[in-house]
Amino acid sequence: MAGALGGYAEILIRRGVVGPDQLTEAEQMAEKHNIEVPDALVRLEYASADDVMKAIAEEHGLEYIDLSETTIPPTAVELVPESVARENVVMPMSEDEGTLMVIMHNPLDFETVDKLQFILNRKVTVSLAPRESILEAINRYYGQQEGESADTMLQEFTDTAIDFTDTMEQDTMTMGGGDTDSVDDSSAPVIRLIHLMINEAVQLRASDIHIEPFEDRVRIRYRIDGVLVERDSPPRRMLGAILSRIKILGSIDIAERRRCQDGRIKADVGTKEIDLRVSVIPTNHGQSIVMRILDKDSIKVGTRQLGLDDENLVKFNSLIKRPNGIILVTGPTGSGKTTTLYAALNELNRPDVKIITAEDPVEYYLPGINQTQVRHDIGLDFAKIIRAMLRQAPNVILVGEMRDQETASMGIQAALTGHLVFSTLHTNDAPGAITRLNDMGVPPYLVASTIIGVVAQRLVRVICDKCKQPHTPSDGVLESTGLKPEEIAGATFMKGRGCGNCQRSGYKGRMGIFELMPMNGKIRELSFDGASTQDIRKAAMSQGMHSLYRDGLLKATRGVTTIEEVFRVSKRSEQD
Repeated sequence: MAGALGGYAEILIRRGVVGPDQLTEAEQMAEKHNIEVPDALVRLEYASADDVMKAIAEEHGLEYIDLSETTIPPTAVELVPESVARENVVMPMSEDEGTLMVIMHNPLDFETVDKLQFILNRKVTVSLAPRESILEAINRYYGQQEGESADTMLQEFTDTAIDFTDTMEQDTMTMGGGDTDSVDDSSAPVIRLIHLMINEAVQLRASDIHIEPFEDRVRIRYRIDGVLVERDSPPRRMLGAILSRIKILGSIDIAERRRCQDGRIKADVGTKEIDLRVSVIPTNHGQSIVMRILDKDSIKVGTRQLGLDDENLVKFNSLIKRPNGIILVTGPTGSGKTTTLYAALNELNRPDVKIITAEDPVEYYLPGINQTQVRHDIGLDFAKIIRAMLRQAPNVILVGEMRDQETASMGIQAALTGHLVFSTLHTNDAPGAITRLNDMGVPPYLVASTIIGVVAQRLVRVICDKCKQPHTPSDGVLESTGLKPEEIAGATFMKGRGCGNCQRSGYKGRMGIFELMPMNGKIRELSFDGASTQDIRKAAMSQGMHSLYRDGLLKATRGVTTIEEVFRVSKRSEQD
């Protein structure tokens, strides 16, 4: 595609998708990172993959296919074996009088077209779609056809009485430590199953994989956009083989069955390098495993991408530019606190700023930042790390969590000595963080003098862009929201009808809803007096703070999420 740069580039400029300066920047990035210019435009977020592919299709006189809106007949899918489709990243589209139309992402890949014509013994014509869309379509359609996917393999295991003990022993001897790259058709069935399971979970944007044993079956679930989705269940006899394979990959002792265990797996999925954090716990019916998928791309975000509204974004950016003080991010597990903290650190990460973190564990590695792992086995806890940090003359400190009085006191000491400190707490709202620190034994005068802002957050699912459509909630639902009549009148409520792009859920991706409480004179005074959470909340509300519930509702009125999602993660009593 690089040789034909002028054609599609002119089309994108003519359509107003990108400007000449943006194109020049993309060309420079492409040369520096040895990638194609279209990929650079997408990475820089100057154009979507769809926009670029439409321009390339127009340049070459080919048809552009929106796979999320297209239904491919099973008769076409059956003409191309799954292994051929996956290997060449092509999707069959339709057949007409002996000519097969396939969907590709590179119009100049004539070698693949020739190969397909030879393999399939028929004439092949080409239409275009983005690579990611083709991969999603392959997973979607071949999961229902004859071929190899996690679901079809599980069905095969259920239908046949394979003894997995022998294959697992062979696998342990041949595979050794945990290289997921060398998985092919000759690998043992369980090796292929685990490989396919990890691939499928990543392609479905899952955040974790749950493998749970019960009396008569093993349940496999993926958490997608915060909601657990059940996949086909393997037969109970496979449990030992699955556990052993995952433990081998994670360098975990396979002989230990009574204790909780932890490990880490590195896997290549497509062009991505994925880290998986493995947790094993014993249960009544065997060991249960959760693999948390850590995608490095998910934390390469700036504060603008978090979902803060304009007013809160200005407040948040001004807070993180302060020279000293403590900024707390609160919320339950899985509410996006780590992403928010890393977005703030990304914003501050410059050559003239020294940043040190203390984390338990270090989940994502950030270039240019000194990250320290808590190790309780040798007595290296948060408090000791912070004490040592202060001797390293940092500008910014991140403390993974203020769990106890000692950690909180050390964080406060760091703020008093001129450092900017970020940390997290498990509280339900922003005002609750003040009283929680008091309950931990931190004197109110220290809390009042060091905390400069508290952010509470939750994650709501975002309506799928491909299938969103106007929606009118029922009168009962609208009444229960507490929205004013004029707010309802000016609202643009939306709902996703469900399409291939979002696995028929109507949602794709998540964003934060926030409660931002900067410390001001009134709240500082209440904190100093040891006031209750309710009193601090009233004062913060009177001075412009929006509750989590209110922030979620405002996003629902703008058609970003739905009222049901807001109800799911926040409660009405939090409203203004």
